[in-house]
Amino acid sequence: MRRKPSIAVHLAACLVLSLPALGQAPSDHSAALEQILNRMDQVAADFHTTEASFVWEQYTRVVNDIDTQKGKIYFRRSGNEIQMAADITEPAAKYVVFAGGKVQMYQPRTNQLTSYDTSKNRAEVESFLVLGFGGGGHAMLKSFDLQYLGTETVDGVDTAKLELVPKSEKARNNIPRILLWIDPQRGVSVQQQLFQPGGDYRLARYDQIKINQKIPDSVFKIKNAERAMLESK
Repeated sequence: MRRKPSIAVHLAACLVLSLPALGQAPSDHSAALEQILNRMDQVAADFHTTEASFVWEQYTRVVNDIDTQKGKIYFRRSGNEIQMAADITEPAAKYVVFAGGKVQMYQPRTNQLTSYDTSKNRAEVESFLVLGFGGGGHAMLKSFDLQYLGTETVDGVDTAKLELVPKSEKARNNIPRILLWIDPQRGVSVQQQLFQPGGDYRLARYDQIKINQKIPDSVFKIKNAERAMLESK
């Protein structure tokens, strides 16, 4: 029987780098991977915020269907934690915030607020959320086995393609493999693909990326959340 992904990993997936060419010798791949990880470490050391527009595509194999969502995503470092907010505008408005070990999702159409406590899986959730956005390159080695797959152009950007396989068996049961396309100039991800059991996957593309610009505190708070909670009582 097919196992359902945990809420923490599923939400983290919904939410959340001039290198040598393909065909290099393994030693050159190792050097290229180290170069990318070092660049991501540099970006992470100075990371404060990231803002980007996104297109998320969820492919479901059993019905051969792709569900597309569009919007903007925000990341910032607050103390020792990374916070995330996703403002989904298409096809239906939805707002998702990850902060303080909790994921909250507000759907204006139904005026519904849903909250999940991820404190027990916080490290796991953050390891997925910060992939390519504020997370250090070598820090990924704690949770993933990494492989450099060469270069690939994504929307006009020359990227380094990385494959990540979770070291945790529990994580692999939910997300067996991840592909990251990293812009080496900015040290951030411009595309991500998370593979799920049974042939399903989530493909995320990012553009209009802004790094270390001021993001209002209000972005990391659920819009109309208080009204939603009051009306739900």
